[in-house]
Amino acid sequence: MADMFATLGTWNWLIFGFILMALELLAPGVFLFWLGLSSLMVGLVSFAINPSWQTQLLMFALFAAAAVPAWRHFAKSAGSSSQSNPFLNRRTEAMIGREFTLEKPIVGGTGTVRIDDTIWRVAGPDAPAGSRVKVVQADGASLTVAVA
Repeated sequence: MADMFATLGTWNWLIFGFILMALELLAPGVFLFWLGLSSLMVGLVSFAINPSWQTQLLMFALFAAAAVPAWRHFAKSAGSSSQSNPFLNRRTEAMIGREFTLEKPIVGGTGTVRIDDTIWRVAGPDAPAGSRVKVVQADGASLTVAVA
């Protein structure tokens, strides 16, 4: 076993790192990626200096342990980007409170309004075409409006 560790070299660490990253593609979970990155870092450091196998294992352990806080930092910053757009995948809720002009009159409780490049079905009190309406509720692909 000691002979195996004694033969650890730069290329072994690099190959091991690429194998771990390839396994991450087969079993995603962002765990093997950081171990693979740690292995690649040990391989790159081994190109610059020629550490003993004990030092290489210690570097791998330190890099792997440092990868956990790094992963948490990147995961937190990636999660905060979803906070910048709270209506992502809930676009109809973003319509509430906005005012639009009726394209077709509301007759019998239903009409249409053009929002950007889409025609939306609206429900509300009867109003002629061209009237300004305000969205008060969103339910699926239908908007409930009130005369503004």
